[in-house]
Amino acid sequence: MNAEAGKTASEGRAGVNLALATAAFVLLFWAWNLIGPLAPAYSERLDLTPTQTSVLIAFPVLIGSLGRIPVGALTDRHGGRLMMAAICFVSIIPVLLLGFLGSSFAALLVLGFFLGVAGTSFAVGVPFVSAWHRPERRGFATGVFGAGMGGTALSAFLTPYLAEMLGITATHVLMAVVLVAMGVVMLVFSSDAPGWHPSTAPVLPRMREALGIKATWQNMLLYAIAFGGFVAFSTYLPTLLNTAYGFAQTEAGLRAAGFSLTAVVARPVGGVLSDRIGPVRVCQISFVGTTLMALALVFQPPAELAAGTVFVLIAAFLGLGTGGVFALVAQLVEPARVGTVTGMVGAAGGLGGYFPPLVMGVVLQATGAYTIGFVLLAAAALGVAVYTSRAFRDVPKPA
Repeated sequence: MNAEAGKTASEGRAGVNLALATAAFVLLFWAWNLIGPLAPAYSERLDLTPTQTSVLIAFPVLIGSLGRIPVGALTDRHGGRLMMAAICFVSIIPVLLLGFLGSSFAALLVLGFFLGVAGTSFAVGVPFVSAWHRPERRGFATGVFGAGMGGTALSAFLTPYLAEMLGITATHVLMAVVLVAMGVVMLVFSSDAPGWHPSTAPVLPRMREALGIKATWQNMLLYAIAFGGFVAFSTYLPTLLNTAYGFAQTEAGLRAAGFSLTAVVARPVGGVLSDRIGPVRVCQISFVGTTLMALALVFQPPAELAAGTVFVLIAAFLGLGTGGVFALVAQLVEPARVGTVTGMVGAAGGLGGYFPPLVMGVVLQATGAYTIGFVLLAAAALGVAVYTSRAFRDVPKPA
């Protein structure tokens, strides 16, 4: 009876920490995506070219991607509780400065670069919640945590409205206040798992060891397409809808929020399905579906129903893939290295989202349409679908 009560209490604590980590992740991803929803307004005010607008949108993704590598390794050493709170506090600085000083293209680029710190939170949360859950529940746990990427949906939907009602400066001040509160909540109410032990090995050797693991490179490739595709669409979609379909900033933001929300819901579904049918099969479904939807976008389906359906479906397929990849990481990588490997895989995913907006901006400026960009996405997704089928055929399926 005591053992059963202890198990229930442990599961309750795991649930609390999962909820807190997910809430922090939501807010940090909102902060990470503060520039994207306002990009049409910045572009109009500063008279930016499509390529400049793409660079502006993609810049926060850069540090948010590369920064996951050292942050993941530091999480193995200091624990998720401390690191998540630290990222909340550090992110306050670029959020505030962006609100007060973001009046030129150069200033937006510099501050957007440092705003990327918020995006490194992903490499903290995955090992944090994984350590709290049994192996057979880690697909569910990482999927639920990963749903925190819905912060991009909140940003796409609410940031333009808040900016219109309160002004850009007040909107950034409000976000900074919320980040302070979240950081305090993480320090006071969250805790690292009882079975977690800090890694005392130096960071650089651990990173080299992680790069020596075949599964690290394999999952980096998969996540570059799955999460990279999500990041690229969620950050660039307001601009795409504005230029290709003529939607106003708030209308485009609302539709981009719907895209992000669909992917968010699909991510934990991908985790749960991975526990049942295996993460490899989930990834295969994701990449084949993404290929088909990208080919549909080549023909620029008309607004509202046709285009909306395609965007929702591609969001769902990408969301399934993001849930499947980290269920695969948890299955193939020993727990002591999950933080470091997560950082590297997460960095690959972020970088996968860094380049497509740049490509789309260049393609639009050169051809006047996005067709070539969608063809490239379809080709990349199809290639990774084939690779997934061949590289992971020996991975055991769930019993």
